[in-house]
Amino acid sequence: MSGNSFGTLYCVTSFGESHGPAYGGVVDGCPPGLALNNEDVQRELNRRKPGSSRHVTQRRETDTVEILSGIYEGRTTGTAIGFLIRNEDQRSKDYTAIAEKFRPGHADYTYWQKYGIRDPRGGGRASARETVIRVAAGAIAKKWLYGRYGVVVRGYLAQLGPHPIAFKSWETVGTNPFFAADDSKIEELEQFMDDLRESGDSCGARVNVIAEKVPVGWGEPVYGRLDADIASAMMSINAVKGVEIGAGFSSVEQKGSEHGDEMTPQGFLSNNNGGVLGGISTGQDVRVSIALKPTSSIRLPRRTIDAQGRAVTVETTGRHDPCVGIRATPIAEAMLACVLMDHALRHRAQCGDVTPPTKLG
Repeated sequence: MSGNSFGTLYCVTSFGESHGPAYGGVVDGCPPGLALNNEDVQRELNRRKPGSSRHVTQRRETDTVEILSGIYEGRTTGTAIGFLIRNEDQRSKDYTAIAEKFRPGHADYTYWQKYGIRDPRGGGRASARETVIRVAAGAIAKKWLYGRYGVVVRGYLAQLGPHPIAFKSWETVGTNPFFAADDSKIEELEQFMDDLRESGDSCGARVNVIAEKVPVGWGEPVYGRLDADIASAMMSINAVKGVEIGAGFSSVEQKGSEHGDEMTPQGFLSNNNGGVLGGISTGQDVRVSIALKPTSSIRLPRRTIDAQGRAVTVETTGRHDPCVGIRATPIAEAMLACVLMDHALRHRAQCGDVTPPTKLG
């Protein structure tokens, strides 16, 4: 299997399967001298780990990171940062009944057709558990971006199924199991998820991610566009089916007089373009929104076929997230941070000596 790496200068590679012994990752390109320890990475991993509430999969994983290389006396050396996160709570027997069946909406069928073989245990390489590597790499990127440029990357759950969640305060995001920015909605969300879990069904979600204090100038104007790389990174997350930058699809209904972000000597008057113009950052907040589809593994019987092409029904038992979007916020943050760090390094390599002739604000 190819396609296990992303990034140009800040390059992340992952390996592992859901029910294998471990997931592992390698980060190439982190500059030397960054103060980094296990806790910096573990803090982010704890935000996405399973079993954190009754609304997500009850698989019990500590997600303890073991950093194997690239750090000496508490600082990065500039060499490859290798790390390992062991799987501790696999229950492979839960997948025995569906080993020869293809779950609708899941990657079972496409993996089987492409490779002629698949690991049915927890989805194998297609499992969303692979995102532990992205979150670990994102933790490193977040720390470097903040320390070097003051960039802050953070996100929140903007919609759970049919329930939109308004943004009220960043302080609320870390105090509830949904990453919601409105604590008055928590009881409503709890009841919705309890009913959904009891029904055996699943739902989708929307997550918004914002990077603040991004300098102007990151990104390339044609093939290495910042917004294109962000969209690609977000679409690589399991279950993501839609990505918006700034106003996104709402821009279809806007007029040019509304959408174009007017400028004054004090700065931009709006941010419909999400902090990116012509593939290059504007110095505004980079704003991204992603749509995640409902979880494919559900208890309700669904029509499908088996490995011999016969019509069958499939019911998925075991431990699954009724909504994968609930734990997606730290994953989306990580992917945005990795892309921004990659572009920061690329910009520094070519244009680090350029002094912008005009500044806003």
